[in-house]
Amino acid sequence: MTLEEVVGSSSTEKKMDTVGSALETLLVAAHRRDCLTVGVYESAKLMNVDPDSVVLCVLATDAEDVDDIALQIHFTLLQAFCCDNDINILRVSGLRRLGQLLDEKPDQNGNEPRDLHCILVTNPPVDPLQCQALSDISSFCAESRCKNQWVPALELQAR
Repeated sequence: MTLEEVVGSSSTEKKMDTVGSALETLLVAAHRRDCLTVGVYESAKLMNVDPDSVVLCVLATDAEDVDDIALQIHFTLLQAFCCDNDINILRVSGLRRLGQLLDEKPDQNGNEPRDLHCILVTNPPVDPLQCQALSDISSFCAESRCKNQWVPALELQAR
């Protein structure tokens, strides 16, 4: 292994940790302000009605979701829509961590938590969401597109 490979890999890991932290911060802030749309179908509906309000699409899967053909088709369609409408996209593994961030639990009636496979962050024109985390993620997505990586992937660690 060369020095460049060692320095480059630790630099990449550090960058991914920074982006992961920024994503967590952004999701918590957006959740508090009710600027999240959660669920594949709910997200598709919103993007059909008001794509200009969407600033980030988070597509989340874990290892067990890889063989879910229907989910992968939904992801392909959502990704295409996001690319056509200049919406930043992140692929994320770590559904459990997303659930922790958004405080998702079964309710008292035994209903399952929401579908976290797709999460949209919206930015309302009135009182827009202004946080460094959104800026950091937007920069990361732009850098990734410059490297021809249109849908960057990120792993969230459960805590």
